[in-house]
Amino acid sequence: MALIQTQSLLFRAIEEARPGAIWQALFAEFWPSYRRWYLQAGNTARPYYLPCVRALKKHMPELLPTYERLAELAGGGDLEARFLSLFCPPPYVTACSQVAWPGAQPLLLRNYDYPAQLCEGVILKTAWNGRQVIGVSDCVWGLLDGINDDGLAVSLSFGGRLDVGEGFGVPLVLRYVLETCSRTAAATAALARVPVHMSYNVTVLDRHGDFATVYMAPGKNGDIQRIAAATNHQQKVEWQQHARATSTVERLRLLRLMLDDSAITSEALIAAFLQAPIYSNAFARGLGTLYSAAYWPGEGRADFLWPGHSWSQSFADFTVGARLIEFGSSPTTA
Repeated sequence: MALIQTQSLLFRAIEEARPGAIWQALFAEFWPSYRRWYLQAGNTARPYYLPCVRALKKHMPELLPTYERLAELAGGGDLEARFLSLFCPPPYVTACSQVAWPGAQPLLLRNYDYPAQLCEGVILKTAWNGRQVIGVSDCVWGLLDGINDDGLAVSLSFGGRLDVGEGFGVPLVLRYVLETCSRTAAATAALARVPVHMSYNVTVLDRHGDFATVYMAPGKNGDIQRIAAATNHQQKVEWQQHARATSTVERLRLLRLMLDDSAITSEALIAAFLQAPIYSNAFARGLGTLYSAAYWPGEGRADFLWPGHSWSQSFADFTVGARLIEFGSSPTTA
């Protein structure tokens, strides 16, 4: 227990409508760590600049103006631009649980399980392409989960396969969906089309209660399923060791049981996400739940949750600030 209590993560809520000095400062803060990660297998293991830009232009052209602005703010260097494309990045593996609840007030609920030292902890509100977006940042401009002001919410979880192929890191694809889509049908079509470099499950919910989960894998079109819950495998378990370590089968079974319960409430779902086995205390193994997020598409609201503590943000009332979360003990305000 003492080991859990020594781990902490500072979560910050940051707002910048257009890319500028605030994003530039974030990039400067995180770039040394991301540079080491990006070059872990050597410079030649990552694609050159032109293939990166061509891939972005082919698959997500709407992001090009923002990408070019961010690359400029990052210093305009070749390596920075290649990294920001998130085309064929190094592999990474997470846990995570997520569920779309199409009740009277639709809810997308997720837990993010990952090493605390590798999470940015940034809740970022932007309006880069006209739509307002609130989400948890990854790779400085990608998103782990988020919502836009049209009432579309998305979340990712690892898909349980080790294979790596040619495609984008999925956090950038989530950013793309929230920047360009308003409804679940458009979002899932985009997710099925854009290539990814690893297997991921992306669950989508809109303000009308329409939901789906897209099973994404390298070298394949995304498989759109009318499924409300996802953990860390797809149609079947393929990586047995990871499945046992993360209890992916047990977590998914529990989520489905709750969804099948006609008497279940949003409050009960949220409570379950803050308790084992959905909530994980495995921080020593890098699989502890760093945060839970409840996205309310009909209200344009995102609640970030920890046992005994919550932090609400919305498009109507976004509060810049910080929360220091000490895992296994009470959080404090920074």
